[in-house]
Amino acid sequence: MHSTYTETLDFIRIKISTSPEIGIVLGTGLGGLAKTIDLECAIPYSEIPHFRNSTVESHAGRLLFGKISGKNVVAMEGRFHFYEGYTMQEVTYPIRIMQLLGVRTLLISNVSGGLNPDFKKGDLVIITDHINLQTANPLIGPYDESFGPRFPDMSEPYANRLIARAEELAKAGGIEVKRGVYVAVNGPNLETRAEYRFLRMIGGDLVGMSTVPEVIVARQMGVKVFAISIVTDECDPDHLEKVSLEEILRAAAMAEPKLTELLTKLIA
Repeated sequence: MHSTYTETLDFIRIKISTSPEIGIVLGTGLGGLAKTIDLECAIPYSEIPHFRNSTVESHAGRLLFGKISGKNVVAMEGRFHFYEGYTMQEVTYPIRIMQLLGVRTLLISNVSGGLNPDFKKGDLVIITDHINLQTANPLIGPYDESFGPRFPDMSEPYANRLIARAEELAKAGGIEVKRGVYVAVNGPNLETRAEYRFLRMIGGDLVGMSTVPEVIVARQMGVKVFAISIVTDECDPDHLEKVSLEEILRAAAMAEPKLTELLTKLIA
């Protein structure tokens, strides 16, 4: 393991008294879950050795340690994206650090465009699989066998047991959830009409610019993953409307309380 990881771990371990068992990645406009953490400490990314800064509006850029439902958690309040100019290794560096700190389950949230015509703005969609169209991969480059296999199996990128449990909890709590396949693209521009048609044609239900690199690294390191998305815009190529970041954040904010409720129950 490279010395950069050791430096990051040493810096963090001085500040925390317990090892997190659950990691959480909070996507664009989805910081609500952070407010439910019984906080032990919050560390700005800018202070953590070898971390990058989140440059996207609505991403607070802090690593949070504490408890949710009695479980020790670490949460990324904002993530890094490939489109920000970071390498895939930089994007996924925090996921490796989480695993090295003790995380065995990773919960990921994001916002996405709805390719599936049955999906509407504000829907919660559990991600069951993905299609990776990003032009780089976090596992490309020198191989470190301490992180896991060179060629990780991806037959179950999202843990079926966690998906089933989340659906049970959602049903019991009266929260409507759907299932979908997430397509990851580079961004940061939104897609054209022709691209939306293509992404739907190849089996996509959702499209976004994150998540998949984090999942790849987590699975390589043996971490179980659950991911859920809020649909913030409807990508119907025949009735396409202009979308702004402000509208995406508004849609995320409306659905976010349901997301927080479901994830809190799943953590418990």
